[in-house]
Amino acid sequence: MSPTTTEPLVQVQDLSYGDAKRTFLQGVNLTIMPGKIVSVIGPNGAGKTTLVKLMVGLLKPSQGRITRKEGLTIGYMPQKIHLSPIFPLTVQRFLQLNKTWSEQELAKMLEEVGVSHVQHSPLEAISGGELQRVLLARALLRRPQFLVLDEPAQGVDLLGQGELYDLIAKIRDLYHCGILLVSHDLNIVMARTDTVVCLNQHVCCSGHPEQVSRDPAFAELFGKAAQGLAFYTHHHDHHHGVHGKVLKNKKAKDDE
Repeated sequence: MSPTTTEPLVQVQDLSYGDAKRTFLQGVNLTIMPGKIVSVIGPNGAGKTTLVKLMVGLLKPSQGRITRKEGLTIGYMPQKIHLSPIFPLTVQRFLQLNKTWSEQELAKMLEEVGVSHVQHSPLEAISGGELQRVLLARALLRRPQFLVLDEPAQGVDLLGQGELYDLIAKIRDLYHCGILLVSHDLNIVMARTDTVVCLNQHVCCSGHPEQVSRDPAFAELFGKAAQGLAFYTHHHDHHHGVHGKVLKNKKAKDDE
């Protein structure tokens, strides 16, 4: 996808979802653009995972509309996976469950996310942080235009969380994909995203992290956890590879 593309990848308009007993989401509006990270935050039961499932097509809206770019490729990293211990899998076999990728393709992708050493390890023997990176590799194998990550740092220690979110930002820079990220890690997410959406069945507030942090709705939703958040904005005229290597931008190449 060209970095100059301005067409939205996904547009959510007046989206609602529920059943006879409960409303999970009401009147949600959201736009995902190429090369942007949109983080959805909110308390337990806010409808975050429901929104993700609607956006990737696993659920159908009760009301409203979801418009996806024609031919859109989606990579989805779910919050949890359920695997039977009766059928133990290696990491390589797990990644081949839905499609037979070559051993070389898998090795390259696992190297990109920093866990090439687990390719032939039993899935149940790797650490929580390694598992999350394997799941990220699985989502990236289709080279998605739209990458959806539901609680990607779940089960990862604090240091590992920061490294994982840095990796996600580098993937965005390298592939120019749009990313929808669901998380409850306020400090980390607010410093590593372009747009924040505060969700509690409806959109309480949304916008740039610093703007949202000053919104009374944000303070009401998160209370003390919303106080004293630190922001670091990385202004740059270059892109990073997934291992941190600086890549020249288009303008620099044109000037050569």
